[in-house]
Amino acid sequence: MSDSVVTTTDLDVRLEKHRVELTGYCYRMLGSSFEAEDAVQDTMVRAWRNYEKFEGRSSLRSWLYRIATNVCLDMLSAGNKRARPVDLSDSTPLAQAALSPRADNTWLEPIPDARVLPTVADPAEAAVAKESVRLAFMAALQQLPPKQRAVLILREVLAWRANEVAELLDTSVASVNSALQRARATLAERDDKAADAAVSDPLDEEQRKLLERYVAAFEGYDMAALTALLHEDAIMTMPPFDLWLTGHDDITGFMTTIGSACEGSRLIPVQVNGLPGFAQYKPDPDTGGFSPWAVQILEISDGGLTGFHFFLDTKRWFPLFDLPLHLEAESDEVEEGA
Repeated sequence: MSDSVVTTTDLDVRLEKHRVELTGYCYRMLGSSFEAEDAVQDTMVRAWRNYEKFEGRSSLRSWLYRIATNVCLDMLSAGNKRARPVDLSDSTPLAQAALSPRADNTWLEPIPDARVLPTVADPAEAAVAKESVRLAFMAALQQLPPKQRAVLILREVLAWRANEVAELLDTSVASVNSALQRARATLAERDDKAADAAVSDPLDEEQRKLLERYVAAFEGYDMAALTALLHEDAIMTMPPFDLWLTGHDDITGFMTTIGSACEGSRLIPVQVNGLPGFAQYKPDPDTGGFSPWAVQILEISDGGLTGFHFFLDTKRWFPLFDLPLHLEAESDEVEEGA
């Protein structure tokens, strides 16, 4: 009895060591934080149930990736491609702005860095991992057929060898190389309307000061100060609404009209999708405190903000980031979200 318990406990520990990196892999495959966690849980259950069949011809890690890939390919069989608002329509002038929501499974979802980025010693490896979960790269991945997506992630992001990928996918090295070539060509041809930010890792002094100025401008609802931080062609998105705005005039115009209820908000820093972000709490007139309103993801390039994205489904996002669902009016400081 004791040997069985020890063996089971040991297996659980060995499987759990791979949870974060598997979640990152499934997230890149699926574009959904919640579906990724479901896929990893399914992977762990299948591995636990079938461990007796694991013959050890490959590493436990490779075997888990094989299971996770099959789970993801099954989940992607419906053909849904998650996207950003900028991928689905043209920007809307402020005068025509309307908040029209789309179904949850339309959108790429945010995810905390800690859930998908394993701790690694190599700074270059850490930088690649962060870049590979940023919104624009994630959106580009969604344009690839599922098996090409898997090949690209395994080869380019996780640095697997072609023969290892071929073994995982039960195919030939030639097929893997061909799929990788086609995937690279698709990404090269992609006309990205909102390229990802050139954010250093860790943030340099200029970027840290820029974020400090952003917090002061947003919490103070100072549109002149905010305008000074925005590139002329900066964009703002607000999933689940398909509306997106471009240019500081339309963005600040929206914030002082349709979005005016955000005045007086509090921002708490979070690490999200390899980029700086904030949990936004909006004043709550009923309680006198602050209620969750959005998880913000900021994109920075050339000393300014090129984009900021507000994910509004706070009942889903704030628990994912281990954030409180209410702030008291007296609270001036809150611990940073995980």
